[in-house]
Amino acid sequence: MARKISLGIVGVGAFGQGFVQLFRDHPCVRRIALCDLDSARLASVAGRFKIAETYASLDDICKTDIEALAIITQPWLHAPQAIAAMRAGKHVYSAVPIISLPDGDQMLDWCDKLIRTCTQTGMHYMMGETSQYRPEAMYCRRRAAAAAFGHFVLAEGEYFHDVDDPGCNLRDVAKARLGKHWDISKSGGVPMHYPTHSLGGLLSVMKAHAVSVSAIGYAMPNDDWFRPDAEAGNVFGDETALFRLSNNAAVRLCEYRRIGHYGREAFQLLGTEGSFTDGPGGCHWVTRHGAQAVPRDEMRDPLPAEVVEAWQHSAGEGKDFYGGHGGSHAFLVHEFVDAVANGRSPAINAWVAARYFVPGIMAHKSALRDGELLKVPDWGDGPA
Repeated sequence: MARKISLGIVGVGAFGQGFVQLFRDHPCVRRIALCDLDSARLASVAGRFKIAETYASLDDICKTDIEALAIITQPWLHAPQAIAAMRAGKHVYSAVPIISLPDGDQMLDWCDKLIRTCTQTGMHYMMGETSQYRPEAMYCRRRAAAAAFGHFVLAEGEYFHDVDDPGCNLRDVAKARLGKHWDISKSGGVPMHYPTHSLGGLLSVMKAHAVSVSAIGYAMPNDDWFRPDAEAGNVFGDETALFRLSNNAAVRLCEYRRIGHYGREAFQLLGTEGSFTDGPGGCHWVTRHGAQAVPRDEMRDPLPAEVVEAWQHSAGEGKDFYGGHGGSHAFLVHEFVDAVANGRSPAINAWVAARYFVPGIMAHKSALRDGELLKVPDWGDGPA
């Protein structure tokens, strides 16, 4: 068992609350604190999870001797807050994406600042990209490690999330995030500025990164949400990109917010020897000899026995402790805690996070230029 660490969770709103029990009860966490600007919410969540140590601001918690912070705040705050925390000597887990702003060039600049801060401070950063730890990605990484795909030919990734999805209405999400600061100018956004759910998992399997992109956008007639007069100035509710990867494979990526679909966060991978498909009939491993169904509950990697025991005890016998986004939350928490406890770089460090995030910025630039082929900036492999 690794040493035990101290950890603070910054932001305990609806999403952040889903991680409190996982962090609190991980066997390598000896001390946990909560932080939120909303004092009433902070007190309520602290009481619910029986956590005594609380802080009213990021500045306050950064002044403590807590080793690591999980930042689960609003997306436009992620990179500035992560940088401030690392400069204060904290390792950082951040919710996705690295940052969310209307201007792609500003986001590229924040990626550069984040990576430089990691290098300068020696602190570890991890982006909590859920697709990395969906069962499908874990299964495909094992197949790839066994060379079962042969050479990768094509990957197809998609994130279908209609604006008016009844399960998670994006209008309501935007208004809740901004509260009293919301007005109609804040509508829209850029679909490809949030590509990590459709891109991260498949890149983690191929261990490759995007080098160039050509993309097109679709503007729905008379769209009331994606409009030129909104803050982002974006009319594309759907964006489709074709990437060339460093391994010479191609990736077709769909980020759709105007789509008559129940919602989907998935990928498929096609190789010269074997392929993985994920469709309405479930997941299949496909070769020249046919297709074999792969049940999702058999795809997950095992977690350490002591971690499972701790989480199962706190969740209750027979209850699911894995959390949301395909059960990825538990794996994200374990990866960050284990990395800090053992002094190693997390799997989705700042360099990897940029490779999951930046291609979408360039895809939108390409869509604005009617599909012009553009190079994708890259900061290298990062720490070994």
